[in-house]
Amino acid sequence: MPSTTTNPSTANRARGRVPRLPLLAAVLVVGAGLGVAPVSAALAIPTPTPTAVPSLCPDASSATFGPNVCVFNDTMAQTAIQADLDAISTVQVPITSQFDTGRYAIFFEPGTYGSTSDPLIFQVGYYTEVAGLGYLPSGTTINGLIESFANDCGNRPNGNPPVTQFWCNSTTNFWRSLSNLTLNTVTNDDTPGPPNYAPPVVDPYGPYCTNSEEAWSVSQAAPIRRAIINGSVVFQDYCAQGSSSNPSRDDASGGFIADSVINGDLDFYGQQQYITRNSTIEGANGCGADNGGLWNMVYAGVTGATITPEFSGQCAQNTVQATNPVTEESPFLYQDAKGRWQAFVPSVRHNSSGTSWSSGTEAGSSLPLNRFFVANPTTPVVQIDLALALGQNLILEPGIYNLAGPIVVSRPDTVVLGLGFATLIPQRGNAALVALPNNGVKISGLIIDAGAADSPVLLSLGSGGRGAASDPDLVSDVSFAIGGAQLGKADVSFLDLAPNSIIDDVWAWRADHGNPGTVGWTTNTAATGVVVSADNVTAYGLAVEHFQKNEVIWSGQGGNVTFFQNELPYDPPTQSAWMATRTQNGYPAFDVAPNVKTFTGLGMGSYVVFTQTPATIYDAEAFEAPKTPGVRFTNTFGVWIGGSGGLTSIIDGVGGPVTSTNPGLILPVDVASFP
Repeated sequence: MPSTTTNPSTANRARGRVPRLPLLAAVLVVGAGLGVAPVSAALAIPTPTPTAVPSLCPDASSATFGPNVCVFNDTMAQTAIQADLDAISTVQVPITSQFDTGRYAIFFEPGTYGSTSDPLIFQVGYYTEVAGLGYLPSGTTINGLIESFANDCGNRPNGNPPVTQFWCNSTTNFWRSLSNLTLNTVTNDDTPGPPNYAPPVVDPYGPYCTNSEEAWSVSQAAPIRRAIINGSVVFQDYCAQGSSSNPSRDDASGGFIADSVINGDLDFYGQQQYITRNSTIEGANGCGADNGGLWNMVYAGVTGATITPEFSGQCAQNTVQATNPVTEESPFLYQDAKGRWQAFVPSVRHNSSGTSWSSGTEAGSSLPLNRFFVANPTTPVVQIDLALALGQNLILEPGIYNLAGPIVVSRPDTVVLGLGFATLIPQRGNAALVALPNNGVKISGLIIDAGAADSPVLLSLGSGGRGAASDPDLVSDVSFAIGGAQLGKADVSFLDLAPNSIIDDVWAWRADHGNPGTVGWTTNTAATGVVVSADNVTAYGLAVEHFQKNEVIWSGQGGNVTFFQNELPYDPPTQSAWMATRTQNGYPAFDVAPNVKTFTGLGMGSYVVFTQTPATIYDAEAFEAPKTPGVRFTNTFGVWIGGSGGLTSIIDGVGGPVTSTNPGLILPVDVASFP
C-alpha cells in the first residue's frame, strides 16, 4: 500500500488549510512585470469555447475526466480495445497532426492486456499519454508493443556534400509519453530485426520493420517514466531502409527515461542524445557497436550503466554519474484497491540511484480525487484560481486552454497535473501559469504555448526568498513552444525563482518549423528559454533550442545541471543581427552569470544548425561562465550539423572551432573538463 508518512514537512502538513479569501484578489493582480492580467480583465474576456470532438474511445471514455481520456479495463474485449487504440493512432500518428488540436490520455486499469498468442500492439502519436493505473508499474501488464516509428519520410538531400537519400525523420516525434506499466515485448513478426544499425537493405516498412522489436523512436517531450520493459528497446527507427540504389537513414533527437527497469538493451544506435535517470538497465548499444550511444548519452543513478568507452570525442560519448544529488519523481494517477482515483506525490530523495519503487512501496503521499479541482478548456481561469486559492489541487483535462489571465498557484504543496498534454496558451500577453510559493508545488504534464501577444514570461515558479530543501518545487515533463502551432511571442519561457527547486525533463523550444505564418526571425520572437535566479536548483534533462539571445541564463548559486541539449537558432539573418556585444559574435547557449560562485554542469552539448539563413554566422562560445574553482563543467561539447559558420569555441574560448571543415559533419568537439 502507498506510504503516507514519509518526509512530513511543515508544508506537507499544511495541505488542506483554507487561506483568507482576500488572497485571491492579491494573487490575481501580483506581478505586472510577469504579464499577469488584472482580475477585471480575466473576468471580462470570455474563454473561447473549443470545437467539440467526438470521442475516439466511445466504450472507454471517462465520465470523470472527459471524452479524450480513455480508461480501459481487462474485462473489455481486446478487439474493442484494439479498435479504440487504432482509431486514436490513425488521427494522432501522422506528421500532419504535429500541430493539430487533438489531445488524448490513454489509461489501463490494473490487469493484464494481450497475450503471447494475441499481443496488443499499437502506436503512440502526437499529444498522447499512455499510462497504467496501478500503484506500482507491475499492476498493469501489456503483452505486446507500444511503439513510436519515424513518420516523416521522403527523398531529400542529406549530408555534406548533400546526396539524395530516402530519409525518415524521428526528430519531430514530440509530445507523447509512456509510464507506470509493465510491457512484455511480444512481436507478431517472425522475422528478427537487425542486430545493430547496419541492417540489410530492405524496402521501407518491410519485414525487418513491422513490429519486430519495441521501437520508441522519439525526440524531445516524449518521456518513458516508471515503467518495466521486459525486452530491448530501439530508440532509432531502423524501419525505413530504402533500397539498394537509394539507401536511407533516420535521425532521432531524444530523449528521457526515468524511474524505470529495462530488462534488455537500450538500442540507441544513431540517437543524438538521451538521459537515463534513476533506472536499471542491462546494457546499451549505439553507432553500430556495443558502445552505448552517439553524441551525448548520460546515465545518472542507473544500475547496470557500465558503459564504455567514456567520452570519446567521436561516437559513443557516454557520461556515467553513480548517484544523483536530489531527485523527485512526477505525481501520477492510480486507482486504489476499491477502484477509487488517487494521485500519488512521491517524496524527494537524496543521493539516489535506481528506481523510487524498488522496495515494492514508495515514499510519498496519496491525495484522493476530491482534493482536486478538475478543469476543462471551457472552465474560466478565475474559477480555476479560486479553487487553487481555497486549497484545491488541479487536474487539467486534455485540450487547449486559451487563457485571458494566468493560472495562479497561491498555496504551497499544490499539485498541478495535466492529462494528455493539456496545453496552455496566454491570450493577452499574460503569463500562462504563476506559482507563488517556494515550497512543494508540483507542476507536471503540460505544454505551454506562447500566444500572439508578447508575454514577458510564460511560467514563473517561486517568488524568491527561502525554500525548504525537504519540500522542493518540482517542474517535470513540461514543454514550451514559441510558434509552430500558432503565432507566438515571449521574452522568457520559464523563470525559476524557487530555491531548491527541481527541473526534470523540460524542453523550451522556439519553433524552427510549423504552420504557415508562425516561424521567422521577426515572427516567433523569443529572447531566452530558461532563466534560473534561485539558489540550489537542480535540473535533469534540460533542452533549450533556437532562442534569439542567451538561451539559458543561470544566476543562482549552487546550481546542478545533468544533461543539457541545445540547438542554436537556425535563422539569424545576419551576423550583425546576432551579437551579444559589439565584439562578441552570437550568444552563449548557456550563460552562467558572473556573480555565480558554485555551479556544476555534466553532459552538456550545443549544436550548430545555421540552415535557415543565407549569411555566414559564428558564435564565439556555446557556454559562458566565470572562471572560478566552484564553477565546473564535465563533458561539454559542440557539434556542427549544417549551415555556414559555426562555433569559435566551446566554453570561454576553450575548445573548438566547430565548423563544416573542423572537424566536419556531426563530429563532436569535446571539452572533458573546465576549468
